[in-house]
Amino acid sequence: MTAPTTTTTTTAPGKKQPAGESHGSGDPFDGDVLPTPPGATAALLRSLLAPMRARVAFTSLLLLLQQAAVQAGPLLVAYAIDRAVPAFRDHDNGPLIAVAVGCLLCALISGALQYGFIIAAARVNQDVLLDLRGRIFRHAQALSVDFHERYTSGRLISRSTTDVESLRELLSEGLQELITVVLSFVYISVLLLWLDLGLGAVAVASFVPLYLLVRMYRQRAARVYGKRSTAMATVIVKFVETMNGIRPVRAFRREAANDADFAVLNQRHERTNGDALLEMARYVVGSRLVANTAVALMVLWGAYRVADGSLELGVLAAAVLYLRRLYDPIDRLGMFLNSYQSAAASLEKIAGLLAQTPSVPEPSAPRELPPLASEFPGREVLFDGVRFAYRTGGEVLPRFDLTLPAGQTVAVVGSTGAGKSTLAKLLARFYDPSAGRVLLDGVDLRELTVPELRRGVVMVTQEAFLFSGTVAENIAIGRPDATRDDIERAAKAIGAHEFISSLPDGYDTDVRKRGGRISAGQRQLVAFARALLADPAVLILDEATSSLDIPGERAVQRAMATVLQGRTAVVIAHRLSTVEIADRVLVMEQGRIVEDGTPAELIAETGRFADLHRAWRDSLA
Repeated sequence: MTAPTTTTTTTAPGKKQPAGESHGSGDPFDGDVLPTPPGATAALLRSLLAPMRARVAFTSLLLLLQQAAVQAGPLLVAYAIDRAVPAFRDHDNGPLIAVAVGCLLCALISGALQYGFIIAAARVNQDVLLDLRGRIFRHAQALSVDFHERYTSGRLISRSTTDVESLRELLSEGLQELITVVLSFVYISVLLLWLDLGLGAVAVASFVPLYLLVRMYRQRAARVYGKRSTAMATVIVKFVETMNGIRPVRAFRREAANDADFAVLNQRHERTNGDALLEMARYVVGSRLVANTAVALMVLWGAYRVADGSLELGVLAAAVLYLRRLYDPIDRLGMFLNSYQSAAASLEKIAGLLAQTPSVPEPSAPRELPPLASEFPGREVLFDGVRFAYRTGGEVLPRFDLTLPAGQTVAVVGSTGAGKSTLAKLLARFYDPSAGRVLLDGVDLRELTVPELRRGVVMVTQEAFLFSGTVAENIAIGRPDATRDDIERAAKAIGAHEFISSLPDGYDTDVRKRGGRISAGQRQLVAFARALLADPAVLILDEATSSLDIPGERAVQRAMATVLQGRTAVVIAHRLSTVEIADRVLVMEQGRIVEDGTPAELIAETGRFADLHRAWRDSLA
C-alpha cells in the first residue's frame, strides 16, 4: 500500500467530532425570516422606480389635473345656489347655463384624465413588477449552494409570487387611493379655508383624530401583516414539499399525517387573516365615527350661521359636499393601508432576499487556467491546508492536504458523514474552504470566474437532473454552441445514441419535467453525454450509479470509462463495483484519509477497505 498523501491534525481535547455533514440547527436565518439591512427596503423601491422617474412624474401630473377637475364641482354648486338660481328668477339664464356647461366639462375632462392615468399607471406597474421578478430569479440563481440548502424553494416561490402580488395590489390600486386622498386633503383644505375661514378651521381640526387613528392602525397592522406573510409562506412551502415528494408520501402512507400538518398551517394562516380583518374593522368604525361627527357639527353650526345671515347657503352646501368628499375616501384609505402593510411586509422579505450575498463570490482579479500540459484534458488538483466547517455545524474537514495528479481517477469511499461529499463540493467550488486553498494546476479556485471554473470542473450527481426540453438541449447544457453532430457524437461515445434514436422524436423528444419520460439509467447516460460534451479537465462523480439497477449500472460504467479517459476524476461511491475503474482509492473517516492506495493494494491489506470489499463480495454471492 502506498503512503497516504494527506496530513491531518487532531481536534482539540474534548471537542466532539460531528457525526455527519448536516448543517445542524442554529441557522443564521430561521424559517421564513431573512435579515434585512436597515434601509434596504427603501433602497430597493427607489432602484425600481428610478428608471421610470419621467413616467411616474407624468402619471402623477395626470392625477393632479384629474383631481382639480373633480374638486371644481362643489364650487359650481355653491355658485349655482348663491348666484345662478337668483339670476334665473330674474330671467337671466346665462349663469345657470354656464354652471351646466362647467359641470359637463369637468366630468369629461376628469374622465379623460382618469383614463389616461389608469393606462399610464398600469404600464409603470407592470414594468416595475417585471423588473422585480427578474431580479429575484437572477439573484436566486447567483446565490451559492449553501443558501439553497438552507432556504427552501417554496419560500423562493412565495417571494416571487405571493409577495410580488401584494406589491402589485399596492401599485395598481392602493397607491392611487393614497394619492387621491392626499390631493383631496390639500385641495379641499385650501378651498374650505378660502370659502369660509371658520368652516375650514373646523374641517382641518377634524383631521387630527383621523391622523391619530391612521397612525395607530399602521402600528397594529404592521405586526399582523408580517405574521400573515410568514404564515402564507409556510403553507406554500408545505404544499411544494409534499407535491415534490409525492412518491414517498404515497409509499409510506403519509397522506393523513400531511393533511393534519397542512390543516394546522392553514388554520394559522386563517387566524392571521382574521386578525388583519379585525384591525381593518376597528379602523373603519373609528374613521366613520369621526367623519360623521365632524359633518354633523359643521351642518349644525353652518345652518345657524346661514339663519343669522353670516354665511351663504351655497357656501355651506359646498363645504358639506367637500367634507363628504374628503371623508368618503377614508374607508378606501383603510384599504390602502391594508394593501400597504401587506406590501411593506412582502417588500421587506424580498429586500432581505436580494440583500443576501453569495458565500462563493466572483474574484475581484480573475485569472485564467494555464494551457494544458499534455494532449490529455486532465489537470492537477491540490488541497493545500484545507479546513472546512458548515456555518451551523462542527468541523467536517480538519487540516487536509491531498494531491491528485493530472489524469488520475480517484475513488473516495467511507461511511456516511466521513466528508466525501464535502470534498467534492469544495472541488466543484459549491463552498469555499474555511482555511487553506484548493488549486487547479496551481490556480486557486477562488481566482477563477464561474464560466472558467465550469470549463475546468464538472460534477455529475446521483440524481441526473434533466430540464424540460429536448434530449439534445439537455446534452448541450454544458456547451450551448455545440452542433447537432457534436451532440450525437458525444451520445454515441457514451452508448446513449441507440436508446435516444428509439424515442418518438429521437434527439428532439421532450423529456418533460425532471426527465420523467425516460428511465433513471437513461437520464444518467444523458448526464454523462452532457459531461463529455462539456469536455472538463476534472470530473466529479458523486454517487453517480447508486440509484441504478445492475444493467443500468453496467451501462453507466461503460460510459464512465469513456468519459474519464485522460481526465482527472474524483468518484464518490458506496457501490464498490464503481471503485474497480479507479487508479487509486481513498478511504475517509471523520474528515481524514485513513487509507490510500490502488484497489488491489488495499484489498490485499486488512484495513477498512478490505473489510468493505469482503462484505460487498459476500453480498453478491
